[in-house]
Amino acid sequence: MMIQIVRTTPDNPDFIALIALLDQDIKIKDGDEHAFYAQFNKSDSIKNAIVIYDDQIAVGCGAFKKYESDIAEIKRMYVNPETRGKGIATKVLKELEIWAQEEHYNSCILETGYKFTAAIGLYKKNGYAVIQNYGQYKDAADSICFQKIL
Repeated sequence: MMIQIVRTTPDNPDFIALIALLDQDIKIKDGDEHAFYAQFNKSDSIKNAIVIYDDQIAVGCGAFKKYESDIAEIKRMYVNPETRGKGIATKVLKELEIWAQEEHYNSCILETGYKFTAAIGLYKKNGYAVIQNYGQYKDAADSICFQKIL
């Protein structure tokens, strides 16, 4: 494995391609709730994105956006199924946290669905604590929200 972590923007073609795969995966798992969640997963308010390459092939991505002046919201986390289990998602998450700190954020928050058990495990393993659902997810019964103080 020859891993390269690239900080980029949501305009990056590899980020766009990975997000398309993410959206397909989410649509299947979300089922009838997909339209509700999809409206919050647009990339237009995101400025900070990461793509991870393994031997020059884009295999994972993630991003963050401003939630509040000192809180970054982690968005668009995805790793290709063929490369899961190799620590790539943790590398993406750690790089997003470092970048968020450099941008003067004190904590990161995120939302995932209860159906995404691997994601829940990833966030817990990396020091994220369950918090009360925030913002647009406040009344979403299928959502679980997390926070990590940086």
